Amino acid sequence: MWVETVVCTARRGRTARLRRLLDARQALKRRCEGCQGAWVAPGIGDKNIFLVQAIFVDEKSWKKASEKISTELDTKDGGIESELGGPPLVGMFKVKAADLKFEE
Repeated sequence: MWVETVVCTARRGRTARLRRLLDARQALKRRCEGCQGAWVAPGIGDKNIFLVQAIFVDEKSWKKASEKISTELDTKDGGIESELGGPPLVGMFKVKAADLKFEE
């Protein structure tokens, strides 16, 4: 499994717009084949910071979802870059599917 992780902050006064843009992208990812889950979580103490994560079965499904976002969303809404307060922290991680099982 591939876990995409992004930590980003909104530009001053742009938190709500950035949240909407991030939510739209995660919703599109969830509709893509191979996406096991995608979400946006605001910071607990700072609502201006966001944790954005998605889980994909493999690199191929991640690439397809990323391309879909570029062609379907970025071209219409201009992308998220102009709403960011600085460069995001971005990472891709490989995780065993068995390690993603959570107990309640």
